[in-house]
Amino acid sequence: MTPPNILVIMADQLAPQFIGAYGHSIAKTPHLDALAIRGMRFDAAYCNSPLCAPSRFAFMSGQLISRIAAYDNASEFKASVPTFAHYLKSLGYRTCLSGKMHFIGPDQMHGFEDRVTTDIYPADFAWTPDWEAPDERIDKWYHNMQTVKESGLAQATFQIDYDDEVAFAAKRWLFDTARDNALGNLSPFAMVASFIHPHDPYVARPEWWNLYTDDEINLPDFVPALELQDPFSRRLMDGIEASFVPLSEDEVRRARRAYLANVSYFDSKIGELVQTLDEIDALDNTIIIVTADHGDMLGERGLWYKMNFFEHSARVPLVMAGPGITSGSASNAVSLVDLLPTLIDVAGGDISMVGEPIDGRSLMPLARGEDDPVDEAIGEYCAEMTGYPVIMIRRGSLKFVHCDSDPPQLYDLVSDPLETTNLATDPHYAEAVAAFAKEVEDRWDGEDLRQKIIATQKSRRALHAAMEAGASESWDYDPPSNASQKYVRNHMDWTLAAKRYRYPPLKDQGQ
Repeated sequence: MTPPNILVIMADQLAPQFIGAYGHSIAKTPHLDALAIRGMRFDAAYCNSPLCAPSRFAFMSGQLISRIAAYDNASEFKASVPTFAHYLKSLGYRTCLSGKMHFIGPDQMHGFEDRVTTDIYPADFAWTPDWEAPDERIDKWYHNMQTVKESGLAQATFQIDYDDEVAFAAKRWLFDTARDNALGNLSPFAMVASFIHPHDPYVARPEWWNLYTDDEINLPDFVPALELQDPFSRRLMDGIEASFVPLSEDEVRRARRAYLANVSYFDSKIGELVQTLDEIDALDNTIIIVTADHGDMLGERGLWYKMNFFEHSARVPLVMAGPGITSGSASNAVSLVDLLPTLIDVAGGDISMVGEPIDGRSLMPLARGEDDPVDEAIGEYCAEMTGYPVIMIRRGSLKFVHCDSDPPQLYDLVSDPLETTNLATDPHYAEAVAAFAKEVEDRWDGEDLRQKIIATQKSRRALHAAMEAGASESWDYDPPSNASQKYVRNHMDWTLAAKRYRYPPLKDQGQ
């Protein structure tokens, strides 16, 4: 029996709190909502690092970032690390990446047979932080409040251009796969279509902006006074300038409105891809997974963007729908490293085929509506605005956050979903705090990890300086294209070309 096709649709910086299926009162996300109705919605899914590249490398490899040295947005994703794309190819799948994966380094494929777009961000070491100067900004690319202040309307942006290209290229590849299928190539496919929206800048086209009004946009639920912020949050606020660049309520509403508009835009891309699956007669035999690399604080707790383990930043949407998947919701804590073993499971493989130790488990039992004794997600943040690793353990209703340089944090997400009260010094939770602290001590050597991170930062900064001086070719991915073999050319019989491109084939129409 042929295993099902796989389509992973990935957003960038999409907090589940801003999706209709996850309870947002005005979010217009009909296509994702429809998938959630007919599939499994995971209500406690987390990224393994709340930053683009590290999160994606954990997602691709099934390994925590400390295991593969994927610390920040300029950490190389080594070609020697196996990914789910490698394993799916070994299991007989045609594999394709359309869109962003923020690969850093000369390997820009990482197991994908086809890659049909370039990436939106650079592939070199330019974005390397410096833990020996943790308060220093890298102004050429670093977030600040000007991004929020410039939120609003536009007819075109680099993000819109990119996502329109990603959707077009993905749909064309799916049609090419269907054409090959009609000619006898019956291999299942696995595609990742990865979009940049709703990542800031918060700028939307009018048709999405006009889905919402200023009056219905709520302000953040909980914003502590500056002097009450925990030390890590205060460093983040300083880093993004939120601690000294004031925002008006209108500016906050405008940014959140544009974000919602871009969530709806991303949802429209889900609809386009689902429609394409239907048009190539693959919808009933394709498992669709929708997720994101991390969330966005959007002013909650006075924070913006990501880079922390509060719920709006660390949680991600995760919806699975397709053959063998039950309609329902799962409350167990899960994370992006669980997707590699899940995809191997879907493809008919097993964990014995993995080439390196992995940190996740298959989510197919939960997707089928079965019990899962594991209720845990692990996060690691090793990038800017800190000088020591930040560790998160989410287990059951409790979330523990540890950093060697900061006081511990503990939140009960059932009784306090907004994380308003740090329970780390509450005597009633002393036993839990001690157990979490002991677990962190046993599983992570913070000082050793810090020294490894600083060493890689030094080497990458030295390499980047040489690259800037012309020491190497660009690693930015350039999709191959051979115009002499496209559409109709003089060496072709145009009637045969027309027959090749037409889908469904004429024979399928009874002609």
